[in-house]
Amino acid sequence: MDGKDPVQTSRQIRIGAQLWPEHAEYPQLRAAWQRAEALGVDTIWTWDHFFPLNGQRSGKSLECWTVLAAMAEVTSRVEFGALVSCTAYRNPHVLADMARTVDLISGGRLILGLGAGWFEPDFTEYEFAFGSNGALLRDMAAAVPVIKARLARLVPPPVRGTMPILIGGTGERITLPIVAEHATIWNAIADQPDILAHKSRVLDQHCARIGRNPAQIERSIAMFQPEDLNALDSYLAIGFTHFIWGVGGPDYDLSGVEQLLHWRASLNRDRTGVDA
Repeated sequence: MDGKDPVQTSRQIRIGAQLWPEHAEYPQLRAAWQRAEALGVDTIWTWDHFFPLNGQRSGKSLECWTVLAAMAEVTSRVEFGALVSCTAYRNPHVLADMARTVDLISGGRLILGLGAGWFEPDFTEYEFAFGSNGALLRDMAAAVPVIKARLARLVPPPVRGTMPILIGGTGERITLPIVAEHATIWNAIADQPDILAHKSRVLDQHCARIGRNPAQIERSIAMFQPEDLNALDSYLAIGFTHFIWGVGGPDYDLSGVEQLLHWRASLNRDRTGVDA
């Protein structure tokens, strides 16, 4: 842990667990949420797919927003959300109302994660139109302001008046401008640090263009492979401070989450001399 930038390590580092609702019965998923919260994670996530993405496509799978309503009741401390919910097959007005309701159930802990969608079987099996990547992104660009406007009109409102919005993706022409204008959190998939550093600079440029302080946007990274854990210091050095480990059922092996938590504790020891 030698040679770390003290400015970087003094930032609030958040650790999350994305527990994929695949190949598991609900009691196994619920137990995984509870174990993750007990370990000390800051955020817990699901996804918005209608099929498993790993293993047999015909395997067990649970729907996103009903899962989130359950997560609101089962957990007590963590923030939580979908990483991410697809704007292409969710009416934006209804999506805003669902999010507001889940937020109220949780006492104000929901993060509204949004994305354009990409997995064609989600669309075709459930009879949604599947457009080009550009068309899906343009649909998301149109949906996000509608969602925000509906959230502002709902009675009762979200607990915090509004709610944090996470937007996932790294497209420089459409996605990152949406992030710059609307997001509280930007999420990227783990990649080479130099690639993500470039994407982060592009986001900063879009923020500058509209007069927004880029420091207002928390930068998170979704991680799935053991080798991703080897680049934590590099991701931190380029401004990412929210690290989310993804894992599926039925076993929900949280060893990657534990490594993230141990890494954060080691940074705190280096900075303060106290194991925090």
